[in-house]
Amino acid sequence: MPRRPAGAFRERTTDELVIDDERSFRHVALFWDLKAILVRDRYVFRVLPEKYAGRWDRALLLNLTYWDGRGGDVLESERAPADVIAHAAWHHLAAQALAIPPGSRLSAEAMVLGESIASGFDVYLVGRLLGHAPRSAFLTTQVAAMAETARGAGLTEREFERLLQGIAGDPEAAFADLRQLLYDATLALLPCCGAGDALAALARFDGHRLAALLHHYELSNWALYVRAYARAPRVPDRRARALAAMLDEERDPLAWLTSAWVSSRLQ
Repeated sequence: MPRRPAGAFRERTTDELVIDDERSFRHVALFWDLKAILVRDRYVFRVLPEKYAGRWDRALLLNLTYWDGRGGDVLESERAPADVIAHAAWHHLAAQALAIPPGSRLSAEAMVLGESIASGFDVYLVGRLLGHAPRSAFLTTQVAAMAETARGAGLTEREFERLLQGIAGDPEAAFADLRQLLYDATLALLPCCGAGDALAALARFDGHRLAALLHHYELSNWALYVRAYARAPRVPDRRARALAAMLDEERDPLAWLTSAWVSSRLQ
């Protein structure tokens, strides 16, 4: 048997991992459906080599720098937070829906659409868990990070609390608004040639109700990676753009995605 290189990742399917914080998501049926799709599809996560076990900083660098819109997250150990499972599932579903032909490199629009859906679902989960699972590890880390970003954007503590109340009051609307904001802001950044152009592009979104959270989502990594590695030649992906526009018009875009991408796979 050939020896595996010393720096090789260990590959693990979802059912081979220990999923942390799952109990906090017990009332979110969609989470369990997303996990079931990963299990059924034998989706593979990459685990750091044993010499780097527990190095969350190394895993974070690899995930932020070398994502390709398809998932395959790098884990620091054979444990994964429940929200990472959901995030990976949305990437997996988006790649299946948007790669033409199947398995091909994604376009810029498809990459950004998939990431905007996965990240929008994160804020939906925040809304669903607030008041239901206050001791959730996901809430502890996410809300603290969101609060820091909001302070940097100039929100007071009271204003941030009102923002959270709005997210908890209508998680589906929070998903819709954040998904659209992330998609539109990132596409606006892609053609910018310098900092001045980028500043003007971002200023268009300053009035958005979730604008204070925009820089929580590492848009610099999205824009730089997409500009470097999206499918060439750089021509508009009309299919991905049409789907994004349709989601903008949907009263409940998460419900549409659940029906079209999730429930249909489990029938």
